Amino acid sequence: MKDYISYDDFSKLDLRIGTIIGGEAVPKSTKLLDLEISIGDNEEDKKHIIAGIGEGYSPTDLIGQQVLVIINLEPRSLMGRTSEGMILAASGDSGPIVLNPEKTVPNGTIVK
Repeated sequence: MKDYISYDDFSKLDLRIGTIIGGEAVPKSTKLLDLEISIGDNEEDKKHIIAGIGEGYSPTDLIGQQVLVIINLEPRSLMGRTSEGMILAASGDSGPIVLNPEKTVPNGTIVK
């Protein structure tokens, strides 16, 4: 188990539900997918997230799925592409398991 954090530290995370609307495998990588995720109703409510889930998922299989994302991480460059957040996934024996809401909710729904 990692060290405890305060509730104030946890509350700094902006966790939302988003829908994967597009994506592609990152060339020269077996793990990375470049995914476009809608986190709202407007064009500016889209994020590109580079996710290390390519060994368990293909981009086309993910389109239309809702996922749990952290949308307020500082942008980070991975293999020449900018990631604007993080998709949350569990580490399973057979690879990553993307976390999905049990029921469909509006994009941008806050997770607390």
